[in-house]
Amino acid sequence: MYTSFYTAARGAMEEQKKLDVIANNFANVNNYGYKTKSAVFSDLMYYNLNNYRGEETPMKAGVGIVVEKTDTDFDPYTYVPSEGAYDYAIVEKGFFMLQSPISGNVTYSRNGHFSLSQRGADFYLVNDNGDWVLDQNQMPIIVRNGELSGTIGVYGFDILDGMRSVGNNEFAPVAKNGDPYLIPGAQLKDHCLEMSNVDTAEEITRTIEAQRAYSLALKMVTTSDEIVNTINALRQ
Repeated sequence: MYTSFYTAARGAMEEQKKLDVIANNFANVNNYGYKTKSAVFSDLMYYNLNNYRGEETPMKAGVGIVVEKTDTDFDPYTYVPSEGAYDYAIVEKGFFMLQSPISGNVTYSRNGHFSLSQRGADFYLVNDNGDWVLDQNQMPIIVRNGELSGTIGVYGFDILDGMRSVGNNEFAPVAKNGDPYLIPGAQLKDHCLEMSNVDTAEEITRTIEAQRAYSLALKMVTTSDEIVNTINALRQ
């Protein structure tokens, strides 16, 4: 009985994590360049029932689920016209390469809402977080008289799975993503921004599924607790 109690409690906690991911998608439905995230579950360890000799038995029981990772849908989405003088949308796949002027860390994003930031006598093309936008030579872009010092670079990775979200619609690659490469001939639309690819109808469906699973897990917790109390009462 205690196994069923803890299995159900674990299920409720993990479904809450799924709801948190969905809530984050809803919160970013109007954020340019945002990419939908989804929780991926995996089963925890199974064990053999009625196993008295350490042998495999036909009956097995699990001990619940866990959110193994959060996947991101990097598929390109539609773009809309904007009034920003330095707004860009990537037509196909790829990322803008960004570099923090403070830490030097490099991140990647699909959000092309850029502006100018003055450092010394120069004006740099930056994103909303103040990170430099890098050109095709991975150098910060300086804007003089409205002209860019270089062509905005669009970079890709052989493997996108597992890229780490660092906030502000920016991502940092991990070892399995490999090194970034310049996408030759990548098309940019100026005075345009890519919309969030959150599908509201799909997220509502996921919300209903998660809420039902959460309710069933809590009901299982209550039932397991009632059974334990009944057994304890019979012993007295």
